[in-house]
Amino acid sequence: MSVRRLIVLSMLSVFALLGVSACTVEGAGTKTDCAVSGCTVTFDRGVNAKATILGVDAELVAVNGNTVTLKVGNQEVSVPAGDSQPADGLNVQVQEITGDKVVVRLSTGITAS
Repeated sequence: MSVRRLIVLSMLSVFALLGVSACTVEGAGTKTDCAVSGCTVTFDRGVNAKATILGVDAELVAVNGNTVTLKVGNQEVSVPAGDSQPADGLNVQVQEITGDKVVVRLSTGITAS
Protein backbone atom coordinates (compact mmCIF):
# COMPACT_ATOMS: atom_id res chain seq x y z
CA MET A 1 0.00 0.00 0.00
CA SER A 2 1.40 3.40 -0.95
CA VAL A 3 2.27 6.06 1.60
CA ARG A 4 -0.22 8.48 0.01
CA ARG A 5 -3.03 5.93 0.33
CA LEU A 6 -2.12 5.32 3.99
CA ILE A 7 -2.28 9.07 4.64
CA VAL A 8 -5.67 9.35 2.93
CA LEU A 9 -7.03 6.37 4.84
CA SER A 10 -5.71 7.78 8.13
CA MET A 11 -7.28 11.19 7.46
CA LEU A 12 -10.62 9.62 6.58
CA SER A 13 -10.51 7.57 9.79
CA VAL A 14 -9.83 10.71 11.83
CA PHE A 15 -12.72 12.51 10.08
CA ALA A 16 -15.02 9.59 10.90
CA LEU A 17 -13.97 9.63 14.56
CA LEU A 18 -14.48 13.39 14.81
CA GLY A 19 -17.90 13.13 13.22
CA VAL A 20 -17.03 15.28 10.23
CA SER A 21 -19.81 14.56 7.78
CA ALA A 22 -19.32 17.01 4.95
CA CYS A 23 -17.57 20.14 3.80
CA THR A 24 -17.66 22.30 0.69
CA VAL A 25 -14.68 24.12 -0.79
CA GLU A 26 -14.70 26.40 -3.83
CA GLY A 27 -11.56 27.32 -5.75
CA ALA A 28 -10.63 28.66 -9.16
CA GLY A 29 -12.78 26.67 -11.57
CA THR A 30 -13.92 24.05 -9.05
CA LYS A 31 -16.41 23.31 -6.31
CA THR A 32 -15.70 20.37 -4.00
CA ASP A 33 -18.22 18.67 -1.69
CA CYS A 34 -16.65 16.10 0.64
CA ALA A 35 -17.94 13.47 3.03
CA VAL A 36 -16.15 10.64 4.82
CA SER A 37 -16.59 8.31 1.84
CA GLY A 38 -15.11 10.70 -0.73
CA CYS A 39 -15.51 13.98 -2.59
CA THR A 40 -17.58 15.20 -5.52
CA VAL A 41 -15.73 17.79 -7.60
CA THR A 42 -17.46 20.03 -10.13
CA PHE A 43 -14.93 21.31 -12.66
CA ASP A 44 -15.77 24.35 -14.79
CA ARG A 45 -14.93 23.68 -18.44
CA GLY A 46 -12.76 26.08 -20.40
CA VAL A 47 -10.58 27.10 -17.44
CA ASN A 48 -7.52 25.67 -15.73
CA ALA A 49 -9.61 23.77 -13.15
CA LYS A 50 -7.77 21.97 -10.36
CA ALA A 51 -8.70 20.76 -6.85
CA THR A 52 -6.78 19.15 -4.01
CA ILE A 53 -8.58 16.24 -2.36
CA LEU A 54 -6.94 15.08 0.89
CA GLY A 55 -3.52 16.01 -0.42
CA VAL A 56 -4.03 14.59 -3.92
CA ASP A 57 -4.28 17.05 -6.83
CA ALA A 58 -7.04 16.41 -9.36
CA GLU A 59 -7.00 18.39 -12.61
CA LEU A 60 -9.36 18.41 -15.58
CA VAL A 61 -7.17 17.82 -18.63
CA ALA A 62 -9.66 17.28 -21.48
CA VAL A 63 -13.17 16.26 -22.48
CA ASN A 64 -13.60 14.29 -25.69
CA GLY A 65 -17.26 13.44 -26.31
CA ASN A 66 -18.37 11.50 -23.25
CA THR A 67 -14.84 10.71 -22.03
CA VAL A 68 -13.06 12.85 -19.45
CA THR A 69 -9.29 12.88 -19.04
CA LEU A 70 -8.08 13.82 -15.56
CA LYS A 71 -4.70 14.03 -13.92
CA VAL A 72 -5.04 12.57 -10.41
CA GLY A 73 -1.83 12.86 -8.43
CA ASN A 74 0.87 11.68 -10.81
CA GLN A 75 -1.43 9.55 -12.95
CA GLU A 76 -3.48 10.55 -16.01
CA VAL A 77 -6.71 8.62 -16.50
CA SER A 78 -9.49 8.72 -19.12
CA VAL A 79 -12.96 7.82 -17.83
CA PRO A 80 -16.21 7.60 -19.82
CA ALA A 81 -19.30 9.25 -18.28
CA GLY A 82 -21.01 6.85 -15.86
CA ASP A 83 -17.90 4.70 -15.55
CA SER A 84 -15.05 4.63 -13.04
CA GLN A 85 -11.31 3.96 -13.04
CA PRO A 86 -8.64 3.73 -10.32
CA ALA A 87 -6.04 6.50 -10.20
CA ASP A 88 -3.35 7.19 -7.60
CA GLY A 89 -5.10 5.20 -4.87
CA LEU A 90 -8.54 6.73 -5.51
CA ASN A 91 -11.57 5.57 -7.45
CA VAL A 92 -12.52 8.17 -10.09
CA GLN A 93 -16.12 8.17 -11.36
CA VAL A 94 -17.42 10.61 -13.96
CA GLN A 95 -21.00 11.48 -12.95
CA GLU A 96 -21.94 14.24 -15.39
CA ILE A 97 -20.62 16.09 -18.45
CA THR A 98 -22.27 19.27 -19.77
CA GLY A 99 -21.10 22.14 -21.94
CA ASP A 100 -20.23 24.14 -18.80
CA LYS A 101 -19.04 21.60 -16.24
CA VAL A 102 -17.76 18.11 -15.45
CA VAL A 103 -18.81 16.39 -12.21
CA VAL A 104 -16.43 13.73 -10.84
CA ARG A 105 -16.61 11.60 -7.69
CA LEU A 106 -13.27 10.68 -6.05
CA SER A 107 -13.44 8.04 -3.33
CA THR A 108 -11.27 5.61 -1.43
CA GLY A 109 -13.82 2.83 -1.16
CA ILE A 110 -14.14 3.39 2.60
CA THR A 111 -17.65 3.92 3.89
CA ALA A 112 -18.68 5.51 7.17
CA SER A 113 -20.31 3.23 9.73
